[in-house]
Amino acid sequence: MKRPLRGALSSVALVTGLVLTVSSCGFGGSKSDDSDPNSLTFLAPTYSDGTKARWDGIIADFQKANPDIKVKLSMESWDSIKDVVRTDLQANSTTPDILNLDAYSTFATDGKLYPASDIVDASVLSDIQPGFAKNASINGTQWALPLFASTRTLFYNTDLFAKAGIAAPPKTWAELTDDAKKIQALGGVSGYGLPLGSEEAQAETSIWTFGAGGTWSDGDKLTIDTPANLEGVQAMKAIADANATEANPGATNRLDVINTFIQGKIGMIEGLPPTISQIAEKNPGLKYATAPTPTKTGAPVTLGVADHLMAFKKDGKKSAAIKKFLSYFYSAAVYSKFVSGEHFIAVTNSGAAALADDPVTKAFAATLPTAKFYPSNNPKWGAAQGAIAQQMGTITQGGDPASVLQKIQQAAS
Repeated sequence: MKRPLRGALSSVALVTGLVLTVSSCGFGGSKSDDSDPNSLTFLAPTYSDGTKARWDGIIADFQKANPDIKVKLSMESWDSIKDVVRTDLQANSTTPDILNLDAYSTFATDGKLYPASDIVDASVLSDIQPGFAKNASINGTQWALPLFASTRTLFYNTDLFAKAGIAAPPKTWAELTDDAKKIQALGGVSGYGLPLGSEEAQAETSIWTFGAGGTWSDGDKLTIDTPANLEGVQAMKAIADANATEANPGATNRLDVINTFIQGKIGMIEGLPPTISQIAEKNPGLKYATAPTPTKTGAPVTLGVADHLMAFKKDGKKSAAIKKFLSYFYSAAVYSKFVSGEHFIAVTNSGAAALADDPVTKAFAATLPTAKFYPSNNPKWGAAQGAIAQQMGTITQGGDPASVLQKIQQAAS
């Protein structure tokens, strides 16, 4: 089952405050020989039914070219991998040599990780999109490698646009609301899918607050209750109050609106890269197109998230082997094949070029330079995003946007 990227949200809360102790026990069920500098353990989550086979193939090809290095792969579901990491660390078990997870900041600030410059060639670092490299950095040092990216972009039903007499996708909130009302007036369909349920309200909210020029942080300080963020939340409330969305958006999750859009019953949604393959699988006859996310002024901006690869330094003996493996993985041919198979966005320039004709790249590559991120490096963000998920839906049920933001700011403090 495909796991849509949500970024470094919950894992910060899961591992923050743990004592990260290293010994020589096994990790995630895989035995590690920490005395052998050419024996690597790699713990990774399952993104799709084909993830393990893809990693197995990459590792087999790498080991053919580098027979002196052995990479031992362990796979966990996204439902369990964070518990595996937490449990093994609490039990004083060793970390893997390489870990694929969303959040990295706790490990970095506790001094457990190699800097990224020690685990890939300089050419790989310079190939990564700058915004995603910055999101993998703390105080100017990059500690993790973005694996691949997910951003959001507007998906719109071209048949419903034609029936409603809409000639072009909206660029501003005013146009979005106007178009959504026209589609809603057709009857039996919703104009815009506004998922403010507890599953991922922080993502939809961020799309709107970023679209007003807002941000969730300023340096080390979380900035939830700000005038720009208030504008974004007020605009969400306005489109809901205009009866231009699905019924009860405060209790609607993103998966719900994506599935309803695929059924042809919503005019517009903010979709993810896997939405393209989901449409192809579930309703290949759907007539749709994509466009930049509407914002207050029409200036493009989007929400960006990325999962990461990181390497634990332990006694420092394995850096050479890790560097060989990860530099091999990020070579354009290997990396682009992996990204394409998982239906996400390449975060390297060479990977994006190799995937120029890929449907996901065509729809989403242009969003990468305009992506803004959650402040996932801030340990208080976990509480803030939890409060957003629980509180934001109330604005569609009579809640006051200013009061909601104040409550979230208090939760973050």
